[in-house]
Amino acid sequence: MKIGILASGNGSNLQAIIDSINKGYLQNAEISIVISDNENAYALKRSKDNNIKNLYINKKEYKTRIEYDTKIVEVLKEEKIELVILAGYLRWISEYFVNEYRGRIMNIHPSLLPSFKGLNAIEKAYNYGVKITGVTVHFVDETEDAGPIILQETIIINENMSLEKLEEEIHKIEHKLYPKAIDLFIKDKLYIENKKVFIRR
Repeated sequence: MKIGILASGNGSNLQAIIDSINKGYLQNAEISIVISDNENAYALKRSKDNNIKNLYINKKEYKTRIEYDTKIVEVLKEEKIELVILAGYLRWISEYFVNEYRGRIMNIHPSLLPSFKGLNAIEKAYNYGVKITGVTVHFVDETEDAGPIILQETIIINENMSLEKLEEEIHKIEHKLYPKAIDLFIKDKLYIENKKVFIRR
């Protein structure tokens, strides 16, 4: 299965997916291209280091979000991408993009959605004082961090846990949970009914 990855920053989840493919956990999977809206994204270096085609698309060259997304979709279709993975991609994708790949775009979020949507979710949960938080992998739709939930995993916030430690533990969960969700998709074990994701056993 040809996977296209969109990333804006460090790309640690991209690396986790690359490692899962290299170790044989993700079979029948190929990252065909990594696209970034940030010329200095470390995710681009990760892709180069792993001989993966990569592309920086400058958003300043496009007047609207739809024009920008049209270019991305054009590239994804040229590469015959079957699954789109958002890995720290900091742009909210347009309804046009969603419709072109509906049910085939995944995102990961560092909280138990629908709680703490948007940016800085780990810090928001920590400062709010919740006792349990976690990670959510979901399909992307037109809403912000509100698409059908694929997988979630929890973590207990101990009284003595620092924000830095929580961030570290959240990232560990992300790097395990994202490849798991991708594996289920590749094996055609996921289906959606009434905005709920079910897993074929």
